Amino acid sequence: MKKTVIVGCGSIANVHAQSLAQLPDIELVAFADIIPEKASDFANKYTEGKAKVYSSLETMLDVEKPDVVHICTPHYLHVPMAIEAVKRGISFFSEKPPAISMEQFEELSSALDQANSSHAVHSGFCFQNRYNGTIKTTDELLTTGKLGKVTGARAFVTWRRDENYYKSDWKGKLATEGGGALINQSIHTLDLLLRYLGKPVNVKASLSNHHLEDIIEVEDTVEAVMSFANGERACFYASTAYACDAPVIMELQCERGRITIIDKTVTVYETDTPPQMINIEDDAGFGKNYWGNGHLACIKDFYEKLDSNIPFQNNLAGVRNTMETMMKIYSFR
Repeated sequence: MKKTVIVGCGSIANVHAQSLAQLPDIELVAFADIIPEKASDFANKYTEGKAKVYSSLETMLDVEKPDVVHICTPHYLHVPMAIEAVKRGISFFSEKPPAISMEQFEELSSALDQANSSHAVHSGFCFQNRYNGTIKTTDELLTTGKLGKVTGARAFVTWRRDENYYKSDWKGKLATEGGGALINQSIHTLDLLLRYLGKPVNVKASLSNHHLEDIIEVEDTVEAVMSFANGERACFYASTAYACDAPVIMELQCERGRITIIDKTVTVYETDTPPQMINIEDDAGFGKNYWGNGHLACIKDFYEKLDSNIPFQNNLAGVRNTMETMMKIYSFR
C-alpha cells in the first residue's frame, strides 16, 4: 500500500484525486493548501473526511512521511516543492511544466542525483498525452515500418484563453507562470513532436502577445521551426487567441506517406493507397478531451514503475529534451 498526499487543491488536483481513487493499493492520506478550507473540501470529497488537512507542505511531509506526493501547485513552485520531497527521500509526481527555467531543472536534477546515491527516489511528470489512444496507434503504425522513417512533422494548437482566465494571481506573469501559450497550453504537443523526431540541432522561433497585450506579460502566440540531425524538420504553431478550444492538429510526414492526428482520429496516407481513417476510443479518463485525458493511465503507469526496474517514461530524464527545447524557444523572447 502506497501512502500518497496531494499539495495544491485547485482544479487540476481534482483530476489527480479522481485518478488515484481508481487505483488499487493507494491510500490518499492528506491534502495541503495555503487555503486550508480547500484542502478540507478535498478531504471530504475524496476520502469522506478521513485524510488529514495541512496548510504547509513541509509539515505534511514530516508528519505523514508518505511514499509519494502529487504536486498540483502553480508552476514556479513545482521544483522547490519537489526538492522538499526529494530531500526527505519521498518520490513525487508533478504537474507540468517540470520547471520554469533550466536553472530550476538542473537544481532538481542535482537533488535527485544526491538522493538516489543512498535511497531510491522516483520522479514523475504529468505528460498525459503520451498515453492518448491516438499516440499509441501512431506508435504501432510506425513500428510496422510500412511508412518508413519520419522525415518531418507539423502541429497546430489553437485554443482560447481570455482575460478571465488570468484573474489568478500567478497566471500571466513571467516570474510565476514562466510563459504562456507554450509552457502552459502547448507543451504537450511540443513533447509529442519531439517523441517522433528526437533532439533538435537548431531552433528558430518567435513569440507574441496579440490579444491580451495590456493584461498579461506572457505570450499568447508562439511559432517555431526545428531541424534535426538527419535533415528532418518540424513546424510548430500555438495560440490562445482563437475563438474556441479546437482539437490539436498534428501530422507526421514519412518516407512513404504521412499520418495525421486530429482529435480522436488517426488518418494514414500511404503512397498509392486510399486514406485509412482510424477512430480511437480511449479508455475512460479524467480531464478535457481537447488537452488530453490520459491522466489515469499516466498516473497508473507511474505507480506500477515504482517497484520495478523499468524507468517511468515521464521521469526527469524522460522529459529533459522537451524542457530543453522549450527553453530554446523561449530564448527568442
